[in-house]
Amino acid sequence: MSIDTAPSELRVPAEIADLVFRSARTVNSFADGEVTDEQVRAVWDVVRWGPTAMNTLPLRLLLVRSPEARERLVTHMADGNKAKTQLAPLSIVVAADLDFHEHLPRLAPHMAGARDTLAGAEEVRERMSRDNAFLQAGYLVVGLRAAGLHVGPMTGFDAPGLDADLFAGTSWRSIIVMNVGTEPADREGLGVPASHPRQARLDFEDVARTV
Repeated sequence: MSIDTAPSELRVPAEIADLVFRSARTVNSFADGEVTDEQVRAVWDVVRWGPTAMNTLPLRLLLVRSPEARERLVTHMADGNKAKTQLAPLSIVVAADLDFHEHLPRLAPHMAGARDTLAGAEEVRERMSRDNAFLQAGYLVVGLRAAGLHVGPMTGFDAPGLDADLFAGTSWRSIIVMNVGTEPADREGLGVPASHPRQARLDFEDVARTV
């Protein structure tokens, strides 16, 4: 049963809204259970349709699976996020591609010359890539939840250090690390519960104005 029984103007069942928003939690630790490339691919095939400015799609994903890559990632995490990342079934480094403009002839063929214009505007590209990658990261969280997965997004890490290590020689720049698993589970020695109780949210009247 939905946790919100009030009449809804949504066009999806209340159970779907619960799955991706109302019942979902940020997860610190997970039960053992593989998150497959096929699952992540299926999520991407949906969330890639979310809007971005000029259809730039600057989001890039590094799926961290090997023990060696995991250790390298953990060294760049803030102390409070190291154990979480070490134990997660899958960690995804979410990045923004500063060279997103190279794909514009394919993604925005109606905007002739956009690639060449942006090629000489690095500061503009950096701002656009981060803004739109963060937008896509929100889609990604919702998409992973819609696939029945659980997510722990984190911004507590040394981004310049991570970029110099895992993204050396590329135009990718890290913005978020997301731990992903199939089920939340308390893990001994982690020091925090798998997820915290639902906290308050601001009401519509707190956040919206009509002019």
